[in-house]
Amino acid sequence: MANILDGKAAAAIIKGELAERVTALKVRGVTPGLGTLLVGADPGSKWYVAGKHNDCAEVGIASIQVELPETATQGEIAAAVQQLNADPNCTGFIVQLPLPKGIDTNAILELIDPDKDADGLHPVNLGRLVLNVNEPITSPLPCTPRGIIELAARNGLDFAGKHVVVLGRGVTVGRPLGLLLTRKDINATVTLTHTGTADLPSYTQKADVIVAAAGVPGIVTGGLIDAGREPVLFDVGVSRVADPETGKSKVVGDIAPEALEKASWYSPNPGGVGPMTRAMLLQNVVEIAERTPASSSK
Repeated sequence: MANILDGKAAAAIIKGELAERVTALKVRGVTPGLGTLLVGADPGSKWYVAGKHNDCAEVGIASIQVELPETATQGEIAAAVQQLNADPNCTGFIVQLPLPKGIDTNAILELIDPDKDADGLHPVNLGRLVLNVNEPITSPLPCTPRGIIELAARNGLDFAGKHVVVLGRGVTVGRPLGLLLTRKDINATVTLTHTGTADLPSYTQKADVIVAAAGVPGIVTGGLIDAGREPVLFDVGVSRVADPETGKSKVVGDIAPEALEKASWYSPNPGGVGPMTRAMLLQNVVEIAERTPASSSK
């Protein structure tokens, strides 16, 4: 039986550690604050934002919520971003995606102050990650890739010298994950696969670690796994499908059940990388606050 990479358990421990760091920050006059900008009333987005602020309450981070209607213009959304950039009580913030149709999402995201980029996905911070292979990083890191690495470390797994195959080239996971894993302090070898990859099994069957972030239910089948290698599987892709028994929508991942039987370790979905992503968002905010002089925070 494969071992389970329990993201809920690891995230709970991390939040306990962060609560202690937040207490220490408040002693020196710095109160971390997480801002969220939500445009529209998408139920999924509202649920995600609420969860992030519940997490803040657990560790003592202040919540700053900005909400705009679905009809908000590009200029109104841009103004809200600038408002959060200028707010001294906001240590870091996110713009909840997706934005309404007709909005230039990249233009909005580029307006975020890189030093307040709680998601770690601003072009400046991704560029710093590209340039920085060996030195310590003092800018926010992408939350999901960081969560994957932290979940492995918390379970005694080391990426050094391992061949990691990533399915999916999205900016949230696939592209930045390779940047983090190939830093010298982690030292993995990474193959990034996508819809244009020919003969996918030739890569996955030689992998020590597979990170499935394609958002395609069950794309990683048993046939993609070499049971003799017993790889570590991270199930990151999220899709919603109808439960055949209840008819209700449920979350499923990219890895099929028969593939899990051939793994040495795997992260469940939900309950694996998702909680770690939220924990890393909090960690980014706390680290930004720890770099903030006490005199500049209220």
